[in-house]
Amino acid sequence: MGSARLYAAVAAGGFRRYATYRAATAAGIFTNTVFGVILVYTYLALWDERPHLGGYDQAQAVTYVWLGQCLYSTLAIQGGGAEKDLMERIRTGEIAVDLYRPADLQLWWLASDLGRALFQVLGRGVIPFAFGALFFPSALPTDVTVWAAFAVTLVLAMVVSFAIRYLLALSVFWIMDGMGISQFLMVTGIFFSGMTFPLNAFPDPYGDIVRALPWAAQIQMPADVLMGETSPLTAYAFQALWAVVLLAAGRLLQSAATRRVVVQGG
Repeated sequence: MGSARLYAAVAAGGFRRYATYRAATAAGIFTNTVFGVILVYTYLALWDERPHLGGYDQAQAVTYVWLGQCLYSTLAIQGGGAEKDLMERIRTGEIAVDLYRPADLQLWWLASDLGRALFQVLGRGVIPFAFGALFFPSALPTDVTVWAAFAVTLVLAMVVSFAIRYLLALSVFWIMDGMGISQFLMVTGIFFSGMTFPLNAFPDPYGDIVRALPWAAQIQMPADVLMGETSPLTAYAFQALWAVVLLAAGRLLQSAATRRVVVQGG
């Protein structure tokens, strides 16, 4: 119970930290809404030419756009979550302080990132999503159980997103600089998560490959559950499998990296 309270407090701290940046949140809401409008009209034109592309009708395609804008910051699709601070602490040697804490390093950063993600979905994601549902055709369910299933996929998406970023951030123990890792996260996140374009619409066999990668657990799976394109159990199994695999890999890499820590500067 003590450990649970500790990580709950860390998550609450992550939530409060991002809640203090009100101007940045307002700017993010505006930016996501504007980009959502641009993408919606692009999708509408594309779906006029290719009806039911990727198995979606126009309303589903529009809903997919607004869900992506809702989850962009929530899941740190292009980076900028807890991994950014972690890489900087590894680079400066401050990670040594983290290792002395009476807490698990991976769980500490996971709790912090979940707190950040919760604020982002409530503070930055809900308004663009509601705007899209109000002013554009949408394919939102009316069954509360579908929304509950979607909420579960969203939590799993947060965990998978963190696991990807944490695993890559640990590489800074060896390369000493996180710039290249940040760029890699930006490219892979925006492309393989389905943020730019639904993964269902990619041609095979390439489509089969990208839908099997862990990034598909971030936007594609929650979107398909929300719009009834896949069963919740299938989505849960896919997301949970990648969460376990990536967190375990992160645990192994963490063990190798922290076996002998050299604090930068001495």
